[in-house]
Amino acid sequence: MKFRAQVFGALIGALSFNAMAAIEVVDPYARATPPNAPNSAAFMTLVNTSDKAIALVEASTPAAGKVELHTHIKKDGMMKMRQVKEIAIEEQSETILKPGGLHVMLFDLDKPLNPGESIALTLVFSDGSKITQNVPIRVIMGGAKMKHSNGSGQ
Repeated sequence: MKFRAQVFGALIGALSFNAMAAIEVVDPYARATPPNAPNSAAFMTLVNTSDKAIALVEASTPAAGKVELHTHIKKDGMMKMRQVKEIAIEEQSETILKPGGLHVMLFDLDKPLNPGESIALTLVFSDGSKITQNVPIRVIMGGAKMKHSNGSGQ
């Protein structure tokens, strides 16, 4: 009985923490990959319910060797992906991470990302909060091929 009370207390604490979180993650998903593809990306809508701007400053997943925050820029007539330091979410607003825009880049995947499966993704915000969720893997059709860059033009 004591164990059940401890588990119940822990669940109530977790629910209370989540209810007070300033950022909500809406409709997260990761792009499915073909066999041997080394990289993918995750997308979502980040909703800031607080009265101050907050930024996504870091992301991680055990499914990838390296995770970076990225955006697209047009340079020399070509769309290229570039790493960004943070992704801003203004107060009482939302920021959409989507193909062709801001996104979480997943490099050096441990295995292919298959539709119907999911990966754990942890997001770290400038206010010190962290959100970890299981993110479903989806097939995303279409979209232009982009050149990945590490910011040095390579």
